[in-house]
Amino acid sequence: MDIVFIRDLQIETVIGIYDWERKVKQIISLDIDMATDIQKAARSDNIDDTLSYKQVAKKLIAFVEASEYELVEALAEKICEIIRQEFGVPWVRLTLNKPGAVRGSRSVGVMIERGQKPA
Repeated sequence: MDIVFIRDLQIETVIGIYDWERKVKQIISLDIDMATDIQKAARSDNIDDTLSYKQVAKKLIAFVEASEYELVEALAEKICEIIRQEFGVPWVRLTLNKPGAVRGSRSVGVMIERGQKPA
């Protein structure tokens, strides 16, 4: 199994349950691991033969910026659904960080895995 990854993808969005959180955009940060087979792309050296992290990032930026979830759990679930369905990824691990959400911590959030991890 090969992994295409994105680290620290920062996106502004409305996220949270408190009244003040519904009125301002906050930054979330995504770390994403996506299972894929890179052998065809390695042989051809052609972007069309691989999972394009640029296309994944563009799709997620547009989606997350327009979203207004209350819970990071709900947003994380939808992000994984988009990656798996729209990009044909059989397994994804997502860490969604919400920096500054808890005083005294650098970040809080969730880490989820969806799909079957290929051998």
